[in-house]
Amino acid sequence: MSEKTQGTVILTGCSSGIGWAMTAELLAAGYSVLGIDKNETGALAAFGKQSNFNFTQIDLADVDKLPSEIADLSKTIKGSIKALVSNAGIGKMGYLEQLSIADVKLVMDTNFLSHVILTKCLLPRLKQQQTPSDIVYTGSEASLKGARQGSIYCASKFAIRGFSQALRDECGKSGVRVTLLNPGAVRTPFFEDLHFEPGAQPENAIEAKDVAQALLMVLQARPGTVFEEINMSPLTHVWQIKK
Repeated sequence: MSEKTQGTVILTGCSSGIGWAMTAELLAAGYSVLGIDKNETGALAAFGKQSNFNFTQIDLADVDKLPSEIADLSKTIKGSIKALVSNAGIGKMGYLEQLSIADVKLVMDTNFLSHVILTKCLLPRLKQQQTPSDIVYTGSEASLKGARQGSIYCASKFAIRGFSQALRDECGKSGVRVTLLNPGAVRTPFFEDLHFEPGAQPENAIEAKDVAQALLMVLQARPGTVFEEINMSPLTHVWQIKK
């Protein structure tokens, strides 16, 4: 992949929801996007014909294969990396006793451990390159406060918040900025497999494009400025049970 004017952004979970919106906004702003997702359909259908978009199919939850897959991927990237946007995540909601051990492992591997491995694999390169770079994680309002039926999901998001805080301190003198985006209810396919969803009114949920625009603000900030955490919420919190 060749680097474009605004630089190369590696973005996980690009095929739907927040990641899809991030990809669209980044491409429109002139960035080159290397999208990663286990599902190729959404991203390739929408962005595959654009010269500044490339796609790699990786199942981030398969953490044993991830180090070698990311090492191979890194070799294909020419020039510097503007940002790693570690966005992919899943939700498994329910009372703890209702969740299987497989559910617990899947959530923690996807929402936390995959982010750690991805970062560990790329961080030496980001620190060594001559140009500043960003690491941006998509967290959640669930990283700020635990909620009923969200014990494991909240745990995964609390973990990525603590990780990003510590990593930010480690990277402070290297030119690598670390930011955590914490959106509240976002109207995306995230809720398709859940038994609840945001209320129907526009003010009951934020849009994926809102989060994508926050990402652009982070990337375009003066190099000496870091947005440590950005918390985003709908104007009015309303949840409804699906019929």
